[in-house]
Amino acid sequence: MIKDLVVNLSLGAHDPAGDFAISIADAFRAHVLGVAFSYEPIIPGTVMGGIPPEVIESQRRESDAKARAAIARFEENARRVGVAAESRIVSASVSGAADRLGHMARRFDLAVVGQAETDKATAAEVVDEGVLFESGRPVIFVPYIQKAALKLDRVMVCWDGSRTATRAIADAMPFLQKAKQVEIVMIASKGFKTDEAPGADLAKHLARHGLDITLKRITSPEIDVASTMLSYAADSSADFIVMGGYGHSRLREFILGGATRGILESMTVPVLMSH
Repeated sequence: MIKDLVVNLSLGAHDPAGDFAISIADAFRAHVLGVAFSYEPIIPGTVMGGIPPEVIESQRRESDAKARAAIARFEENARRVGVAAESRIVSASVSGAADRLGHMARRFDLAVVGQAETDKATAAEVVDEGVLFESGRPVIFVPYIQKAALKLDRVMVCWDGSRTATRAIADAMPFLQKAKQVEIVMIASKGFKTDEAPGADLAKHLARHGLDITLKRITSPEIDVASTMLSYAADSSADFIVMGGYGHSRLREFILGGATRGILESMTVPVLMSH
């Protein structure tokens, strides 16, 4: 059961992750901690003669102001919904923030972070992916276009038999038990053998937990896995996706691509990942 969660608050004008975390806390009657990072000024080592102190101080004041605004917005939304919440401003570098949030999340049931906007260079991508590796906890990534609260009418579980997928399903059980329908989705590039029933054992396992389970096997020889997953999620009107995160190394996926990287870049519904 989800009793407490932590969310990395956006420093922008909108905060889908903060709002979504509040809706999770409301659904589970849980406590939520909102963390806003006041990022230390970035000083390029190639700048000749250094940066004037007043410029550095101006950057620091701007970062502090954004963090305070994020906290105020989060606290107001939490009061409006009526959930138990607290907030904290943490000063850190971008790389340090990833470690700080990851270590903080170890003391919570769940971490919630926002998807980095693809057309903006932000610290969010570094920090949010870092918590997936450092926390040892499930992480929900919230699309930057997300407006709706938590909805679990149709949950899509991506299954490839891997350790990370297994971990994600176990971590997602509180959400699966609230879902109206759970669909296990398997994707193969060469099709499935007719004498096999891949996914059937997992379907039986989840059905024993009282879940309404369906099983979908997709053959996709030409489309990459992430695109196939997202396309099917849209076609099936999935509200929530559960999947393992970075079954391969993060460096390999960054260079060669992979399902995790593709989902984080293009997701349109919240995704729970475990590593």
